[in-house]
Amino acid sequence: MYALLACLLLVTPAFAEYAQVNGLKMYYETHGYGPPLILLHGGTSTIAHSFAKQIPVFASHYQVIAVEQMGHGHTADVEGRELSYEGMAEDTAALLAHVGIRDANVVGWSDGGQVALTLAARHPELVRRVVVSGVGFGPTPAGLKTLAALQAGTWDKAFVDEYARISPDGAAHWPMFFEKNRAMWMRPTWGFTGADLAKIAAPALIVAGDHDYSSVDETTRVAQDIPRGNVLILKNSDHFTFQKRAEQMNSIVLDFLK
Repeated sequence: MYALLACLLLVTPAFAEYAQVNGLKMYYETHGYGPPLILLHGGTSTIAHSFAKQIPVFASHYQVIAVEQMGHGHTADVEGRELSYEGMAEDTAALLAHVGIRDANVVGWSDGGQVALTLAARHPELVRRVVVSGVGFGPTPAGLKTLAALQAGTWDKAFVDEYARISPDGAAHWPMFFEKNRAMWMRPTWGFTGADLAKIAAPALIVAGDHDYSSVDETTRVAQDIPRGNVLILKNSDHFTFQKRAEQMNSIVLDFLK
């Protein structure tokens, strides 16, 4: 608990603002100075929960712009609008236009990685280099069974508590928000196909743990479908690479972006 609080204190935003984009009041934070680096958080997560151990390090080299997608963190949900990786990529593109940024480095974890690659495929002019961790093409048959059994009331307590603490929609909205996420996760494809990845012009690094949700073979296929794609599998690691292997991931990201 004390370690988590210390990490949250480290990511107190140097600048926090909202942007009106695509009918959404989208929250974002800016830390540090230098070339732009965009951080895209994981599903049902927030900036702090996804990247508490990255922001202080990255902000010493880059201007870090971390966003919270629709329904996540400080950004309210929108009634009648589904969650989709394509929609979040377009919201991110609109935010970058709002702040006047092009040719940015983009780093995404889990759902944020799906959004990062979707953004790079749809808006290659916006992305200089991209690093993602924990991505895949879509659910396997076994994965669909697991997703169908998920319940809002049994989701990781740390995510639920953080949602209740900062969401403008209030704790009572959590079940509806969770179901939007689950519906997105159960789609046949997660924002991109191999043909979409072939459109990515930027150098890309695809990272995964060897015990990640997506298999090593699937992770490798994602990288191979990107013309300038690279793959890195972390030994003895699961899906939570940025959180559990923070020092290693920070070094990997900074080295690749250079």
